[in-house]
Amino acid sequence: MKTLSPSRLYKACVLKDLDFTSTLSLEPLNEIVGQDRAREAVRFALAMPHGGYNLYAVGRNGLGKRTMMLRYLKAHGESGRRVSDWCYVANYLEPRNPRVLELPAGLAATLKQDMDHLAGRLVKVIPQAFDNDTYEERAETLKQDYGRRQEKALDKVAAAAKAEGVDLSMSTPGGYRLTAMEDGKAHTADSFDALPEKQREAFEAAIERLEKQLRNTLRRIADWEQTHAEKQQALSEETVSGVTAHLIQAMAEQYKAYPAVVEHLHAMEKDIVENLDIFLEDNEDQAAFAYASLDRKIPRRYQVNVLVSREDASVPVVVEENPTYHNLFGYVENVTYKGTVFTDFSLIRPGSLHRANGGYLLMDADKVLEQHYLWDALKRAMRGRDIRINSLERELTLSGTISLEPGPIPLDVKIVLLGDRHTWLLLQEYDPEFAELFRVTADFENEMDRTPASQQLYAKFIASLCQEKQLLPCDRKAVARVIEFSARLAEHQDRLSLHAADITNLLRESDYWARESQSKRIEAEHINRALTSAEYRSSRIRDELYRGFSDGSLLLSVSGKAPGQVNGLSVLATGGFEFGLPNRISATC
Repeated sequence: MKTLSPSRLYKACVLKDLDFTSTLSLEPLNEIVGQDRAREAVRFALAMPHGGYNLYAVGRNGLGKRTMMLRYLKAHGESGRRVSDWCYVANYLEPRNPRVLELPAGLAATLKQDMDHLAGRLVKVIPQAFDNDTYEERAETLKQDYGRRQEKALDKVAAAAKAEGVDLSMSTPGGYRLTAMEDGKAHTADSFDALPEKQREAFEAAIERLEKQLRNTLRRIADWEQTHAEKQQALSEETVSGVTAHLIQAMAEQYKAYPAVVEHLHAMEKDIVENLDIFLEDNEDQAAFAYASLDRKIPRRYQVNVLVSREDASVPVVVEENPTYHNLFGYVENVTYKGTVFTDFSLIRPGSLHRANGGYLLMDADKVLEQHYLWDALKRAMRGRDIRINSLERELTLSGTISLEPGPIPLDVKIVLLGDRHTWLLLQEYDPEFAELFRVTADFENEMDRTPASQQLYAKFIASLCQEKQLLPCDRKAVARVIEFSARLAEHQDRLSLHAADITNLLRESDYWARESQSKRIEAEHINRALTSAEYRSSRIRDELYRGFSDGSLLLSVSGKAPGQVNGLSVLATGGFEFGLPNRISATC
């Protein structure tokens, strides 16, 4: 065993290895410092176009995995991935299955504005078209024609009845009655029974013939009524088309490059004809429903629900801090009105998967696994490569209420899970699907070699932290002191710790002391004061134990010899603070 000299116990940073005066002169580091292995894994996972090449980032908490991933994605994430806007619109044939529209980035908001403007115009022009002299005259002509034919047919039956001494009268709306008459007065039941049998039989035979004639006439009237309704419907369609066709056609021409939008507009035109009452009647329920859902008083079935709208075609990078089922997959809101629960396509809300579609989604692995049923649902979406919005209650078959089944949205997203090694090993061991869906592991290092080149790189890392956290710049001696502290964290003179959280906290506290002393940059004395302050705040238990040696309550012999006894040094840790404590080790037999 060799004796260590005091000069070998601490490796000071050589200032000449740091060729700068302040971190202001250094270019901030955009790469992942000391993480060549992890960087290659990230690059490979992001470049692979095939399914299943999602990423699991392994490393201790505090290594800065998330910060490093976001920094890398910002610099290298634009990999030619196609991003889109997503909308839901009404499905007029299957109202429970809203249709999904995919549009180029930035177009969804424009489509919604155009549709709202179109619906607003229709609300005005359709009632006006039905409230003019031309329409009313044509509708009145159809009504009079039908009325004349009906009246003429009934008059014919009434004349035949009068010839037989029978009266035709209306008993109820749409109901008729034939009554035997004598001297202009209707027979009562008693007076009719008092008639001679031959006369009664003659009346009964006449009434039977007239009833048959009346039934035939009423059938013809029913046919004429149907014809009248069809002509009235045709007139309404013609009137509506006259004021809506050119408006809808103009919008269809505007969006002719998007067949799904054009198809929806044609379906909308047909639906307007079938639901004219929406425009012609003041629907209080519809207005109340719009108010309850914080919406404007525009026919809801003709609106566009913009699920995801992007300002440009840049690849989205989404960090989900609270990955619950609804936060990830979206949900359908409900509106309560007069004790009844309503919903429709306009109340569909997006989740993180929708917002990250076409890009990257970062989540904490432990938080995902803590949520019941979320992990299985996420794997199902990744395997099927689509997003389906279903309520969790329906997934568990706990609710029998009728709800919507929105059309699925194709899923194209790279998922990055951030977690520790223990969680990763458990998933590898107990979930056979994990290895198929997360085929790439980015294993983050805890330390890096300490060389003059790596120290220069570490200085750039410090510069990037100062810039990102908006801290004062560090001078060369301060950087050297931080590097020495990093080596102490690594517990090796020739290694540097990559635990970014500890370095960031040290820089924050040093920035505080620098500003306290009105300095324009962080110097070595501020680093030392931050370290001393942190040690003082955490060292109460150490000082209590050391006080026992100073006041004589704890005795430890440091000279002489004793059989079976030796002095030792143990290292205690209390809340992240470590200190040494002398101990006597005794051997007994």
